[in-house]
Amino acid sequence: MSDVTADLSKDSDQRALQEALNRLLAPLAELCLARGMTFPAVEEMLKRAFVEKARAGHSSTLGGRDISRVSAATGLPRREVTRITQDRARPAAVRPSAATKIFTSWLANRKLKDEDGKPVPLKRQGPMPSFEALSQSITRDVHHRTHLEELCRLGLTHYDAETDTVQLLRDAFVPHQDKARMFGFLGNNVGDHMAAAVENVMADKSQHLEQAIFADELTTESTAKIQLLMQAQWKSLLSAMVPEIESLIEADKASGKPADQRVRLGLYSYQTTNRAPSESPVEKS
Repeated sequence: MSDVTADLSKDSDQRALQEALNRLLAPLAELCLARGMTFPAVEEMLKRAFVEKARAGHSSTLGGRDISRVSAATGLPRREVTRITQDRARPAAVRPSAATKIFTSWLANRKLKDEDGKPVPLKRQGPMPSFEALSQSITRDVHHRTHLEELCRLGLTHYDAETDTVQLLRDAFVPHQDKARMFGFLGNNVGDHMAAAVENVMADKSQHLEQAIFADELTTESTAKIQLLMQAQWKSLLSAMVPEIESLIEADKASGKPADQRVRLGLYSYQTTNRAPSESPVEKS
């Protein structure tokens, strides 16, 4: 390949990357503006992310020239790199709470569903099937009543004092009353999805399953039907995968082997009004 051809290919790749980043940054800007987060605050976080990844890329050559290497890679002044490197405190990733695990286990457990596949109300105390037994299957560190209060606070369950039973109110863990937890889901779910897509682009071959189906020229009624289909698919995936994953976790514990891997499985859908016919009517990517 000639130098001219290589330069043209590089320019084309850079333009495509910029277009992709525009698509990614627009919803991020919308969220920040809606929550009162200013550009300087986001800029500082972006600087830290650049420095962290640049340092990781040069991990085998760290030393006296580390600051210079990171500065050259990121385009940030050496003084900025030094400041950020000396203050490397990073927020910890949001781990799934016990309430999340209890809710998910209840949804996935076939023994806790009726003939139509809907979760049945559980007595609060006693052996399985009960909320107490379900809670203790996840953790015994916290009393089951505390978990029940948290799930009720989030609007995910209802406790009937007269019958002393607990009922699920939702089929997805979307705690709208808890913005901090919602933001945690946003960071974890979209962060892992983004990481999978980036690693696939940068690797010689795909490392992660990351596919999507695109379609346009649909009516509002049709997109509503698609949403119902997607919800059904998610319930099927949840019911099939959670018991299998729990079984693998138990087997891994028994094996004594290092359990240093994690996995996140997701399913998403998005619909909006067409703005530009930039894609073909039906497309799989």
